[in-house]
Amino acid sequence: MMSRPLATILLLIASNTFMTIAWYGHLRFKDLPVLKNAGLITIILISWGIALLEYSLMVPANRIGSTINGGPFNMWQLKLIQEVISISVFIIFTLLFFKTDELKWNHIVGFLFLIGAVYFFFKK
Repeated sequence: MMSRPLATILLLIASNTFMTIAWYGHLRFKDLPVLKNAGLITIILISWGIALLEYSLMVPANRIGSTINGGPFNMWQLKLIQEVISISVFIIFTLLFFKTDELKWNHIVGFLFLIGAVYFFFKK
């Protein structure tokens, strides 16, 4: 059986992948022939469907990972892990699917500060 910390992190990675697609992927839907002329309502409904998948993974991740349910992470830690994963997924997604925006030094520094925050959130 998979450990609770690993299960939590893998579910959060999957969840945040769907979240990023729901929140930002629709900006590229126009490149898909079937969605080229889709209206805003159609795009919202598609994004909502994708977000449902995100919630279907996020809720179990939080339940498995939370100390409230016997997991290894307190609420502060769980939220910060989610944010680091969210930004990591976003960076990869943006670099792969959006060539108009580039990763700059200040983005990297900001992300490193977030990693520093992880250290302090887990410090006893």
